[in-house]
Amino acid sequence: MKLKYFAVAAALLVAPCVLADAPGILPGIADYTTNVKRPKSPAHFTYMPDGESYLLLTDRGTKIVRYETATGKEMETVLDVSHTREASISVVNGFSLSPDGKKMLVYEKADPVWRYSIRAQYYVFEIGRNILKPLSTDHALQEAPMFSPDGRMVAFVSDNNIYLKKLDFNTITAVTNDGKVNEVINGVPDWVYQEEFSTAVSMAWSPDNTTLAYLKYNESQVPMFTFSLYEGVCPAKSEYALYPGMFTYKYPLPGVQNSVVTLHAFDVDTRKTKNIAFEDKTIEYIPRIRFGGNDSSRLMVATLNRDQTRMELYSVNPKSTVVKSILVEQSKAWIIPETYENLTLNDESFVVWSTRSGFTHLYEYSYSGALTRTITSGNWDVTAYYGSDMLGNHYYQSTQCGAVNRVVARIDKKNKVTVLSEERGSASATFSPGRNYFVLSQSSSDKAPLYTLYNNKLKQLRVLVDNSDVTSYYAGVAKKEFITVPGANGDQLNAYIIKPANFDASKKYPLIVTQYSGPGSSSVTDSWGIDWQQYAAMEQGYIVACVDPRGTNGRGYDFMTSVYCHLGVNETADHCAAARYFASLPYIDGTRMGITGWSYGGYETLMSVSASGTPFSAGVAIAPVTSWRYYDSIYTERYMLTPQQNPDGYKKSSPVNLTKEMNAKLLVMSGTADDNVHFSNTVEYMARLHGAGKLCNLMIFPNKDHSIYGCNSRELVYSNLIRHFNQAFGK
Repeated sequence: MKLKYFAVAAALLVAPCVLADAPGILPGIADYTTNVKRPKSPAHFTYMPDGESYLLLTDRGTKIVRYETATGKEMETVLDVSHTREASISVVNGFSLSPDGKKMLVYEKADPVWRYSIRAQYYVFEIGRNILKPLSTDHALQEAPMFSPDGRMVAFVSDNNIYLKKLDFNTITAVTNDGKVNEVINGVPDWVYQEEFSTAVSMAWSPDNTTLAYLKYNESQVPMFTFSLYEGVCPAKSEYALYPGMFTYKYPLPGVQNSVVTLHAFDVDTRKTKNIAFEDKTIEYIPRIRFGGNDSSRLMVATLNRDQTRMELYSVNPKSTVVKSILVEQSKAWIIPETYENLTLNDESFVVWSTRSGFTHLYEYSYSGALTRTITSGNWDVTAYYGSDMLGNHYYQSTQCGAVNRVVARIDKKNKVTVLSEERGSASATFSPGRNYFVLSQSSSDKAPLYTLYNNKLKQLRVLVDNSDVTSYYAGVAKKEFITVPGANGDQLNAYIIKPANFDASKKYPLIVTQYSGPGSSSVTDSWGIDWQQYAAMEQGYIVACVDPRGTNGRGYDFMTSVYCHLGVNETADHCAAARYFASLPYIDGTRMGITGWSYGGYETLMSVSASGTPFSAGVAIAPVTSWRYYDSIYTERYMLTPQQNPDGYKKSSPVNLTKEMNAKLLVMSGTADDNVHFSNTVEYMARLHGAGKLCNLMIFPNKDHSIYGCNSRELVYSNLIRHFNQAFGK
């Protein structure tokens, strides 16, 4: 779905819209949006089991080389595509290592499925013997292949069924046989699970290699969704030259039937499957399954009710099918996804995230369900957890130095906290197995990312990438100034402002507010980034601002959940209040203020330009949700419940119901092949505008998905955005 496009005829198909003047890509914008001087990052390390060495894909994908972690010294070439035995490939585009470090799964080509998943022809490579064999010759493409803990078997999915290959015997056993497109899926999640629960695999091996647990998704009763495909260009789809094609898949909307998800356990020796049932009939979702520690009788299963206000964690014995409740987490609003998505299962304990204190913190439990330690505490939020080492130290990322910052810290057994990164800016870390080494990434709005390798004694071993040349290259570019602005209810909201390089306080500048605003997100962070915002300031004479309204993260659970059941209402009030504050500044022209955003940000743009007494006279909405009735069940119900439970909330929170109040100069841009926020959102919004006798500008990207990327599409998006504001403000 990558195509170059300039669509006039397509836009005219939507009656109420007038196409904006868009002669092409603005000169110089690519220098900002694609970052000609882009920061480098270290190659992704695939650590060997002991963490003392790692593998890297090198020589344009023709070699996999092992390096010593501490020194970076090259140790050996593990795979060279020119020297494999039995089978051959020309290049490696991806690989994964078996738990014992003796084999790899590699692939040459891959086809995307959804956001996190691919299908490919996988090969098994035996390290040290240079033997390369197809994973399967009977199944052309495989999905989600997974080594057993001993590395002697691989479970994989093909055509919605699970298969088990025993590598020692070169045999394949069918674990399931009921898989069918748009009806039953085994071992991998359906679209909405993958999109909203951030997972691409629904299988788990027992530590003793005897059991493969898996989830089955029966989506036969989920309604179908269909969108059109066109010939287009870049690449052209010649099969649709005269008649459009159709793409059809299962997409559950709020309040309709979801997939029925069930848990099963396949016994490798007997080849029999046991069905595992739960007495609680309110269970709607099973977002995670995984064995806890080294105990093969302890399959940990995270479950949610449909409202996503109650998570129950079970320990399941897959042999006896006995189910035991271990932990219940309940909330007045939604359970944050990190609670069940980021479960950390150690040998003797597990760690969960919880907002029970009013802030997001880490809690350690025994497998009996007893709380053994409150790991972190304070009036700040944990934003990432990296695990613990052999000494009992826990590593995490948090907002403990302010919501606009992200610091990496360590807390020891005595609760002594050591901040490992600079207190200002944004830091993150990646750890080796056992947490003996970690790579610390640090950046700020005026410093490109610095990547440094440390050991667990906090000794700096070496700088991997410093990107000082990137920092110097952009030294003259306008920087973010971090401020606070008043929200509608009196809260001080985090914000930043970007001024032109030749800023003159005696002049009046037009303002563009950019935002995302989705619940649990944050856009106002002190981190590196060069994009269209700097172009608008440096080359087009705008002041650009960004505000994190109520509903965003880093400021506690009450602040975040204040938008519960009425998305868009408080966010819009806050954006309008912030804009009025900006208008009070002597150098901002309050008659020329616009707002823009992508996805949820596009939705919030439509809400803001439709608010009563809005200070925004122009807006650009990209790939926007226009009614929560049109978006998927899991995401929408997490924040809005169902339309049956919350009809008034849906009415007030949907831009399609506010078109009579929309009087701004508006541009909407969408891809026709968006599987996430369907193009029908835009079509229905346009219909409501038409019914209200209103006009807008429209740019359609045929065959493009939610990202609207490839073949200069991104530059076209931002060029059209700038031109629209220029026209709206008479520039």
